[in-house]
Amino acid sequence: MIGTGTMFIVYLQHACGMFQIACYRIARTMTLETLRKNSFQNEYLIYKGLICAVDMHRKAMKFSNSTISRFKIMFALLIITGVICGSLNVFLIFQMTSFECDIEELSLRLIFMMYLLSYMFVGNYIAQEIMDHNNNVFVTVYNGQWYVAPLQIQKMILFLLQRGTKAFTMNIAGLFVGSLEGAATLFSTGLSFFTVLYSVRN
Repeated sequence: MIGTGTMFIVYLQHACGMFQIACYRIARTMTLETLRKNSFQNEYLIYKGLICAVDMHRKAMKFSNSTISRFKIMFALLIITGVICGSLNVFLIFQMTSFECDIEELSLRLIFMMYLLSYMFVGNYIAQEIMDHNNNVFVTVYNGQWYVAPLQIQKMILFLLQRGTKAFTMNIAGLFVGSLEGAATLFSTGLSFFTVLYSVRN
């Protein structure tokens, strides 16, 4: 489980790097001195730079979706199992602290619970990083001085800006969107199951 999680983190960090390359190419293409020069060769260089940036962005999105789609069944099972195990562990920890208990058993449960929470948080944090790097591409386009560019290039940049209105998310099997908000949802769902278990016990 740790090996698969580590490889997943490496894959998605690679995707973050690809998004950063797209940002760099856009920023480099849209420098003020490049946009102000009106020549056919300069327009060609701007087109070529933007095409390379868009291609890199498309490849990063495709790589991220491909990575998620290969692991989606495992992630769906991991999410369900993690929420159930977390709820049961919180319930057992609560029972152990309510009654006399073995300290070793309690510490083992607490360590497992911390491991489970950190695993869920790290997975969602990496998904949030992907979304933030994708949004950074469009922030770079917005912050560039595209309004100084020739009209044909402004139209191309407008196309890029319109693509930025559609959110790019890490959707896991259509059930869950990986993000920090998703991590909070998982934690609250686990606590909700704990309260159900506690109320059924009483």
